[in-house]
Amino acid sequence: MVGLISAAGLIGFLAEPDPELRVFALKQLDTQVDLLWTEIANSISQIEELYEDESFSERELAALVAAKVYYHLGEYNESMAFALGAGKLFSLDQTGEFEDTIISKCVDTYIALSASRDPSLAATSSNQQPLQLSTAFPQHSDGTANTAASLTSPTTPFSQSALPSRSLLSRENTASFDQAPADTGTGLDGSPESIIQQRGIQKQLQRIIEQLFERCFQSKRYRQVVGIAIEARNLDILRRVILRASEDEKKESGEVTRHGKELMDYILDICMSVVQERGLRNDILRLILELLNDIPSPDYFSIAKCVVYLDQHSMASDIVRQLVERGDARSLAVAYQISFDLYDNSTQEFLKKVRAELEELIPSEEGPKPVEENTEDKMEAEADNAQESDQLLQQPEDQPAAPKSSSLENGAKLSKEARAAVRAVRQILDGVNTIQLSLEFLFRSNRAEMSILNKVKDSLEARNSIYHTAVTLSNAFMHAGTTHDKFFRDNLEWLGKAVNWSKFTATAALGVIHRGNLTQGQKLLAPYLPKDNPSGAPNTGSSYSQGGSLYAFGLIYANHEGWAVDLIRDHFKKATEEVVQHGGALGLGVAGMGTGDEGIYDDLKGVLYTDSAINGEAVGLSMGLIMLGSGNLKALEDMIQYAHDTQHEKIVRGLAMGMALIMYGRQESADELISGLLSDPDPTLRYGGIMTIALAYCGTGSNKAVRKLLHVAVSDVSDDVRRVAVMSLGFVLFRKYNSVPRMVELLAESYNPHVRYGAAMALGISCAGTGLDEAIDLLEPLLKDPTDFVRQGALISLAMVLIQQNEAMNSKVGTIRKTMQKIISDRHEDAMAKFGCAIAMGIIDAGGRNCTISLQTQTGNLNMQGIVGAAVFTQYWYWFPLTHFLSLSFTPTAVIGVDQKLEVPVFKFHCNTRPSLFDYPPEQQTKTDEAPEKVKTAVLSTTAQAKRRAQRKEKQQRRESMDVDQPAPPTPKISTGDKDEDKMDTDEVAVKEDDAKETEKKDSKNGEKESAPAEGLKKKMEKEKVGYEMKNMSRVLPAQLKYLTFTDSRYAPVKRPTGGVILVLDTQPEKEREIIELKATKVETKPAPAAQGPVSQAQGSDQAAPQTPAQQPTTNTGGAAAAAGVLTAIDEDEEGAEEAPLPEEFDYHSDNEGDGEH
Repeated sequence: MVGLISAAGLIGFLAEPDPELRVFALKQLDTQVDLLWTEIANSISQIEELYEDESFSERELAALVAAKVYYHLGEYNESMAFALGAGKLFSLDQTGEFEDTIISKCVDTYIALSASRDPSLAATSSNQQPLQLSTAFPQHSDGTANTAASLTSPTTPFSQSALPSRSLLSRENTASFDQAPADTGTGLDGSPESIIQQRGIQKQLQRIIEQLFERCFQSKRYRQVVGIAIEARNLDILRRVILRASEDEKKESGEVTRHGKELMDYILDICMSVVQERGLRNDILRLILELLNDIPSPDYFSIAKCVVYLDQHSMASDIVRQLVERGDARSLAVAYQISFDLYDNSTQEFLKKVRAELEELIPSEEGPKPVEENTEDKMEAEADNAQESDQLLQQPEDQPAAPKSSSLENGAKLSKEARAAVRAVRQILDGVNTIQLSLEFLFRSNRAEMSILNKVKDSLEARNSIYHTAVTLSNAFMHAGTTHDKFFRDNLEWLGKAVNWSKFTATAALGVIHRGNLTQGQKLLAPYLPKDNPSGAPNTGSSYSQGGSLYAFGLIYANHEGWAVDLIRDHFKKATEEVVQHGGALGLGVAGMGTGDEGIYDDLKGVLYTDSAINGEAVGLSMGLIMLGSGNLKALEDMIQYAHDTQHEKIVRGLAMGMALIMYGRQESADELISGLLSDPDPTLRYGGIMTIALAYCGTGSNKAVRKLLHVAVSDVSDDVRRVAVMSLGFVLFRKYNSVPRMVELLAESYNPHVRYGAAMALGISCAGTGLDEAIDLLEPLLKDPTDFVRQGALISLAMVLIQQNEAMNSKVGTIRKTMQKIISDRHEDAMAKFGCAIAMGIIDAGGRNCTISLQTQTGNLNMQGIVGAAVFTQYWYWFPLTHFLSLSFTPTAVIGVDQKLEVPVFKFHCNTRPSLFDYPPEQQTKTDEAPEKVKTAVLSTTAQAKRRAQRKEKQQRRESMDVDQPAPPTPKISTGDKDEDKMDTDEVAVKEDDAKETEKKDSKNGEKESAPAEGLKKKMEKEKVGYEMKNMSRVLPAQLKYLTFTDSRYAPVKRPTGGVILVLDTQPEKEREIIELKATKVETKPAPAAQGPVSQAQGSDQAAPQTPAQQPTTNTGGAAAAAGVLTAIDEDEEGAEEAPLPEEFDYHSDNEGDGEH
């Protein structure tokens, strides 16, 4: 009906008794409804009556017309209901705004209805509403904590008897935070869910969704269905889409192709990064694990990810056993690669259990084992017999029982080669291979510049304790893991100025420098460790160096446990001095991180109850490190109770951090603890509550956690709590780091300097190693902040963001490095800013410019060491020695290919970029002595004229003379110029001075500073050829991995390169191969002899320097031995008369210098 301008006639037909007229009217209205809907809307009731009339043959047509009218009226819920009533007349094949809107509304309604029927969500809400908490933790008769209780309501003995019935962080659903979305609940009239249920059109909704799924399956858009299934919390649909995708691929290619693996990786990524609720995530991972095991050729690396997160240690050992039993080269390589991944992503407690189950496959009557391995096996057995803390997940432990019996039976069936492979797997799980390979890479590739470090040392007065500590920390970070301690040997006089806690920090720095040096760690620290003296004999040596050595010992063996924990624990028990106990507690916590060892915990608790402020802070922190992520209720009860009893703020702070560490990664399980801590009147405990949010929800991007942190950041009365609340945003959002600059943009301009500092640190933690421009734009203005500690935080954060960045990746790197050099040498700069600058200069070149700061592993899991290291590092605000913890976050950026024999073969791989894109930053040119800039002398016009006349006379005299000398050729260049050139005529010295001054002017201008290197770099990159070869064990940045291809015909990786250790399959094992010899672990270290007095120590250190050759391996180990004589000297001790000459000698020497100057 062309040209229809009114619907009045058609509407009149709707009242006719003849059904044909009504059908005719509806058909015409359906075609013209987009133009005439305003008139039709007045008669919508008649159309609804036709739909409700069951005797009317075209009820579905009436429903379709009504749906379109309601769509134009903006009533989308009613429109969706009538569209569903239209049946087949509403087709998904038609394209238009109406169809798209209705489909979107149907999907949203289906998700809401399906999620509301989820039994786990209903159980959670029913359990949390009537919550009534007591004042004590629920326990068994033997005092152990109940696992189920820890997952539901970890109650705390706070001052109030009951906490709020609904915690602000309780995870009922996302809408529990927001009151506005709650109005659209399923039980409210007018909501789409209630309309669907009241009108009984669930089947029609299900039909539309099924049609939508089928269309997605046919067009191979499986990811859309995955998204709907996860949002709807419908695991049946998720199972269906995974199976359908594998079936479709088998029909096409006959086997599961890489597209199926990509879909599985996508689901895993969504599960880890998008799904915020832990219970749903666990259900999805269990489903994936079940489906992967049913596939004939499963993706073992995806299985390993699920196994680690679900804490299924028995399944991990079964996977390794199955691969080893196959015996072929590829299966062994996959087993080794999984073992390397397990070590990178698991806790020590998990790895212990896997190693213990694999040990059962090896008969005990085989040959004797090495001493170190026997010691570790003994410790594993003791740890298994001890009472374990509650598991990370609430699940029955019925699965581990079955594999034990089967493993005992399979032990006798394994061949000799398989048993050797099991031993190799156990060694990998112990971490020895990974640590040695990382140490070798850092040792070989060290690019740290000593000139920068010497510049820092010369710019900071060593007699000031904070400056001495700053240089120590800068040196430790710059050479972290490289074993290069030459700086200490070359600066013994400077090192001798360290006293008290500066000496403690300097000794502990050796642990950072030699971190991972498992074979020689004990030899290096032998001169520093506490000595076993006869009964009654006084302790010799400095207690600060002894305590620092125990701390260093833990850093060397960080997260490795083994016999090192026994040694530190033995010294810790015997120690009577508080400083030694302090260092021993920190060393125990670092080395025994995440073991859950009740014995170590009891030892620490015994020292805690002595109520000493010095060692109490370290002990409280270490208790949390030992029970890391366990959620142990007994430990939480002890710590909270003592935090309320003690009067020492330092002890309360250590316990608050310890409780946060215990709840690492617990998410919803930590909500009640968080609520209780944040309600406490003590600001230090509220500080601990904020840190609990940061660690419990780290990397989740949880909206409720972010909302709570932002609320506290602007409402708490304590500056410390507000500062840490803003800072904690970095931990929660580091996986979504692009959103952090926008979130803290206004906070960075706050009137409160503590909030500004927290914003700076949040950017540094979340954007570490990314070089994000938005973060740098926010941090640069903070370098000129009027508050010194804000500038300190900005410098440290800039270094964290720009670590391993060059000017090709970020054009501001060179400018910021020069700014740091200017700040460190500025005599008028505040001490706190200089301290931060020194640390920043160490961080930006961390590990010899071969390390980055990463809070997640190469495979995408949470990096437990990195997160814990960064969290404890932030406590340097209160205690400088804790700065060393940042070294736990340093991750070597390398690709290290290892073959089936666990050796490093020589081969090359291809990088499809220009070499300068990911190259090392250029070496810094530091000026040793900068003379003050001379002011240009003003020259009068008459003086210039007189000079020009004199020059003309001189030139005229030369022309008239017959003398033809060698300098004659340059004179015509000066004389044959125009007027402008005549003005610049001067002698050669004047020209050079003017040129030098002009270059100094150019260097002083920021714009020209930035443009010149950038233009040169662009020209260099244009000339470079794209693509180059790289050797095995080369520095490869995370952003560089996507450009790598393994073109070697002999060695092929068993999985997509992710950085770190990669197993490569040798396709030609019969040929000879060349391997890379590991030099770092073969360097012999000669420990310094035990010193009996300061004089002999000084003599020993002076003699050590000439005997050390100039070769790098010996130089690296000479620093620790040479420094022993200085650091072990007793400070201000009046008992030994023979100990006085050393300080007198240095004082006399400096006095002589001062007298000479006067």
